[in-house]
Amino acid sequence: MNISRLIAGILFATVLIAASCVQVLAQETVIVRPKEIDDVLTNPGIGFMTFQRFNGDDLNAAKGWTEGKPIVYQEFDGNLENKDHPMTTIAYFRIYWRFIEPQMGKYRWDLIDTALKTARQRGQTLMLRIAPYGTGTENDVPQWYREMVGDRKDWPEKKWQVDPEHPWYVKHFGDMIRLLGQRYDGHPDLESVDVSIVGAWGEGAGSDLLRQKTMEALVNAYTDSFKKIPLVMLLTDKKTNSYGLSRADLGWRIDCLGDMGGFSPTWSHMNDSYPQAIINFGMKDTWKKAPVTLEVCWVMRHWKDMGWDVDHIIDESLKWHISSFNAKSSPVPSEWQPSVNRWLNKMGYRLVLRKFTYPDRANPSSKMSFTSWWDNKGVAPCYKKFSLALRLKNDEKAEILITGADIRTWLPGDNLYDNSVLIPSDMPRGQYDLQIGIIDPLSNKPKVKLAISGKQPDGWYHLGKIKIGN
Repeated sequence: MNISRLIAGILFATVLIAASCVQVLAQETVIVRPKEIDDVLTNPGIGFMTFQRFNGDDLNAAKGWTEGKPIVYQEFDGNLENKDHPMTTIAYFRIYWRFIEPQMGKYRWDLIDTALKTARQRGQTLMLRIAPYGTGTENDVPQWYREMVGDRKDWPEKKWQVDPEHPWYVKHFGDMIRLLGQRYDGHPDLESVDVSIVGAWGEGAGSDLLRQKTMEALVNAYTDSFKKIPLVMLLTDKKTNSYGLSRADLGWRIDCLGDMGGFSPTWSHMNDSYPQAIINFGMKDTWKKAPVTLEVCWVMRHWKDMGWDVDHIIDESLKWHISSFNAKSSPVPSEWQPSVNRWLNKMGYRLVLRKFTYPDRANPSSKMSFTSWWDNKGVAPCYKKFSLALRLKNDEKAEILITGADIRTWLPGDNLYDNSVLIPSDMPRGQYDLQIGIIDPLSNKPKVKLAISGKQPDGWYHLGKIKIGN
């Protein structure tokens, strides 16, 4: 064999092996393990909410609250902080039918429009209930409807002010709800709508006594009209709740969280009503698809005055997969702040990025593969269709790469999401920061705070460096 040819062959093989090694080195995997933080995070759709008020407003005095009437707007000084109350992303507006439709067929949509606009200005979305009536003459059904059906009758055991079996009730109340859906379904500032069909404050008392046809017609007014905005139904009875669930993925709510015997020494909502109703009415697993939102019984100060165990109440609500809580814009007892912070760090979703891997370089027009391990340390998923995105950024360029992740499926516990994103063909070559965020698809801006360090001033989280191009 020609010695020179043999040497040339060896040199060529050596070059191939070296080139192969360089190629492997060019695709070294970067492993990122973000540091978890324990800060209280204010995120969309979860946590405490304001009631008939907004972030920055004064709270209710003493142990009182207002509901059912149009909001009395306070002068806003630009400070969004809530004294003696957590920051919130939800404002709850509960109003009686009489104020929305003061004349038959004439609607005060401006009351809802103003509330939606104000909520947006205060960094909130609006949760809404239009209740058919409250209690007392001043909280009756609309005057024009009262004149149609005749003098008021009371059904104290049902908490009814009018007969819901009257065909005019289904028609007129149902028509109003349908028009509500036509106008507001899909509104970006509307958080959810309560399925309120009967009873004082719209809480559903006596719904089990409705004829099937009547109950279905009232529920259908909501489920036919709201396809984009989540609907939340009160725990009422098996027949009504089961029918609602057959029509849509409904969340549920209760309006007396915390009652440990305030109505009777031998009976309480927390021990003798809610645990049983959640199971018996078929609502135990609905939290996987739609939110659980709970309301304080009286106010939290009353809980303290009664000597009730706040940690027990909190733990029960977490067991029921609570996402949001209405404390009726009443102060939180200062002694309970550590317990409330613990509650806020579990309520709804809390996303920790445990591990992220990616190649240290990629080329334009190529796919960049990555793996990610997420830990949802809350008790529920995020129900909003936000996008998981990566961002390549340097002094000259910022490029957002949307992934196909559906974070609504990330239930409590571990969640894996491995995929790839395409590097644009016109991406300038150079060194970039790789960042991650959960963004609002309407604005492409980060919307969800993660329970990790590395947050940048604009809301993105730093992962590491990546080189684009050789």
